[in-house]
Amino acid sequence: MVDRTRQVVWTRSALDCLDEILATIAAEAPSAAVRVLGVFDSTAGSLSELATRGRVVPELNESTIREVFVYRYRLIYQVSMDDVRILAVIPGAMDYRAWLQRS
Repeated sequence: MVDRTRQVVWTRSALDCLDEILATIAAEAPSAAVRVLGVFDSTAGSLSELATRGRVVPELNESTIREVFVYRYRLIYQVSMDDVRILAVIPGAMDYRAWLQRS
């Protein structure tokens, strides 16, 4: 089943997370950081049409807050009728609730 088309919106906190990840990668391999950015951009963009493809974030068990993995990172997003809001990009092993409390 195909989802409806939604606008993908990155929150400031998600962009900050992504910037930190890319800076860490770029310190060792700038070209790898460019590739990783491309994968994040492509994955996030695909959510405009396939917003419900990700799994529900287990820590919250809220059907509108979902995640997809990009490499070893969790791209966490919230689905509404009109848009998909990218909420965070965190390491795969990190607990989302703990991250929320730190933010």
